[in-house]
Amino acid sequence: MNLSYYPLDLKLKHTFQIARETRDIQKNVVVLLKDTDGVDGVGEAAPTRFFGEEVKSVSSVLDQSIDLLKQANPFYLEDITLLLKERFPGDAAARAAIDIALYDMIGKKLKIPLFQLLGLKQPTTTVTSFTIGIDTLEKMCKKVDEAKDFPILKIKAGFKEDIETLRKLRKITKAIFRVDVNTGWTFHEAREKLNCLENLGVELVEQPFPVGSIDALRKVKRHAKIPIFVDEDIKEAKDIPAFSGAVDGINIKLMKCGGVREAIRMIHTARAHGLKIMIGCNIESSVSITAAAHLTPLVDYVDLDGHLLVTNDPYTGVTVDKGRLTLPAGDGLGVSPRNDKALSSSQDWCKQTVCP
Repeated sequence: MNLSYYPLDLKLKHTFQIARETRDIQKNVVVLLKDTDGVDGVGEAAPTRFFGEEVKSVSSVLDQSIDLLKQANPFYLEDITLLLKERFPGDAAARAAIDIALYDMIGKKLKIPLFQLLGLKQPTTTVTSFTIGIDTLEKMCKKVDEAKDFPILKIKAGFKEDIETLRKLRKITKAIFRVDVNTGWTFHEAREKLNCLENLGVELVEQPFPVGSIDALRKVKRHAKIPIFVDEDIKEAKDIPAFSGAVDGINIKLMKCGGVREAIRMIHTARAHGLKIMIGCNIESSVSITAAAHLTPLVDYVDLDGHLLVTNDPYTGVTVDKGRLTLPAGDGLGVSPRNDKALSSSQDWCKQTVCP
């Protein structure tokens, strides 16, 4: 297989702020694989500094993977996955891009969509939440109004006035709220604020504490009536058992775990421990969002809106209507370049770089 890649700077519709960072552009990388018979596959890396990744580190992994994959059989997914994890254990987003591209290629070779390759029925009733980032109260109200067709909103919290802000937002929408704290609360804040949230139509609270606060999670869970989920605390399947009994559920992201194959392992591990499952995302294009959407029959909650937060998604894939996800027709992921200009730009970039 030949591997090539190109950078993708996704421009956000609104400045995106969570408890620990703010950004206007998300710097991603698109991966293209092509087999000897001409069948190709596309994947995407959406690195985050929180996990020690950026475009430079992703590019380094991809450069080193060119020779590793040159003679590889795309159907040997387990061998390829293990090899990449051994070589690049801390580079989950880069590995996810290759993993997604492999699944796309295999689906095209077999002439079936990814969900069918995974032994799943086509999703028909999947509804995603829509994310409202931290901002001034006025701007957050405006964002909620813009998202009025979405029945579920994920509200970013973890700032001083977050409860008062949620009270104000509740007055202007009847949408279900999911609150994502992104590690922004202390134990005492959580005890106080969870009590306040019970009357605000909050379905769940995600990652209230900094990574590693398992004892605090156990204590809070004993008293909280709202389900508690973890995200940043859990990257792959081996991380899950320690949180059995400490939380109600986990958030799986392809970029965090290394792709579709590890996400499936995480789903089965979480079920074995009686945990609920959300499938989430970073700020991503339709490439990796669509890949994750193929897994939705296996999960309880869906947060796949990253492609809706940007203005220059170069691919088309899963579509969203009033929060409801619809997979594209087609084999593999089913994604395609939005226009010829986007495709030619990526090809031109590859010709000028290390891409084969």
